[in-house]
Amino acid sequence: MKLSEIKCLLLDMDGTVYLGDRPIGGVGRTLSALRERVIRLIFLTNNSSKTEDLYREKLARLGLWDDRDAVYTSGMAACAYLKAHFPGKKTFIVATEAVKSYFEREGILSAEKDAEVALLAYDTEITYEKIAAFDRCLKKGAYYVATHPDVTCPAEEVFVPDLGSFFKLFEASAGRLPDVVVGKPSPVMGEEILRMTGLSRAEIAMAGDRLNTDILFAINSRFRSILVLSGETTEGALAASAVRPDLVLPSINEILKETE
Repeated sequence: MKLSEIKCLLLDMDGTVYLGDRPIGGVGRTLSALRERVIRLIFLTNNSSKTEDLYREKLARLGLWDDRDAVYTSGMAACAYLKAHFPGKKTFIVATEAVKSYFEREGILSAEKDAEVALLAYDTEITYEKIAAFDRCLKKGAYYVATHPDVTCPAEEVFVPDLGSFFKLFEASAGRLPDVVVGKPSPVMGEEILRMTGLSRAEIAMAGDRLNTDILFAINSRFRSILVLSGETTEGALAASAVRPDLVLPSINEILKETE
């Protein structure tokens, strides 16, 4: 894979450009060099508990942000999906207040009564009342949209339940699994990236540290795939996996010399 062929690089964040609150090596210089080559950088995340501005603020605080860049979350992709496929439809939204407000500002009609769509995002403020209301919507036949499938999410010292854990809950209570999952590794998010950028699939590459989300997303979307070993995936896990990336790097900082 030649870097000259790539016009847009999708970057996972935690494990790819930073670990917690620490940038990985000289990643700031690497990102600057990529921008100088007129490669558009889009920071991509499955975490739908936060709005894009919070990610921009963190990247800026770590010295990794440039106003030419973009952040794209699974929540933003789900919003675009709803506007394209269910315009004007009543949607019951389970999400943090900040993310729910984003959907409403984007024109999603938020309502529980007679909802035709039930949207499940990663709600770190979830209550039993929300769970019960979402369950009722599913039992009434609402079309079930989920932002992403991650089962756990890294937190301080432990992994905590992520959205995929709630799939099991609603499967048990309502007998339903999502009708569509928008985030990585689903190609639904990839289609929105294509629409946003106006590029061909061959001009887009995805770099990330997880085989079953980042790399599988690239494969499903028919983008180029770059696995970095600076986060979750080890060499042993890669050897044991059937998921094969186009390129494997110790970290994103090797991308310039390995793709000449």
